[in-house]
Amino acid sequence: MRAPLIRAGLSLALASLCGLAQAIEYRSVAEPAILYDTPSDKGNKLYIIGAGTPVEVVVSLDKWVKVRDPGGALTWIERKSLADKRTLIVTAARAAVRQQPAADAAVVFEAAKDVILESTGTPADGWVKVRHADGASGFARVTEVWGL
Repeated sequence: MRAPLIRAGLSLALASLCGLAQAIEYRSVAEPAILYDTPSDKGNKLYIIGAGTPVEVVVSLDKWVKVRDPGGALTWIERKSLADKRTLIVTAARAAVRQQPAADAAVVFEAAKDVILESTGTPADGWVKVRHADGASGFARVTEVWGL
């Protein structure tokens, strides 16, 4: 009689711990924005980040968001400078974007390192659907982009 109760209790405890884990949240920069070393416009201005650049949300306050940029730097940005649109940045020297999510599929276009692509699908089986600013779309390997 005790074993089922203990198992039920352990299951409940594990479920509550799993609820604490959160998915990584990515956003994109809506317009060129200043990144700061502290959550204040009186802090040191570090550099300007370009529109469309994906960033990982690390901490979220009322007016400020601590983000990790594609280079790994942790900085602060004003919340109003972020968009919900999901973008990715090419990290490979050249990423072949293909018609289908397969290594032998025809290449639609190639994107050079640091090109921003819009994420238009959910990653699956090592591929993600993307669209270039000129409208061309296809599938990129998830290992060749950052922002997922």
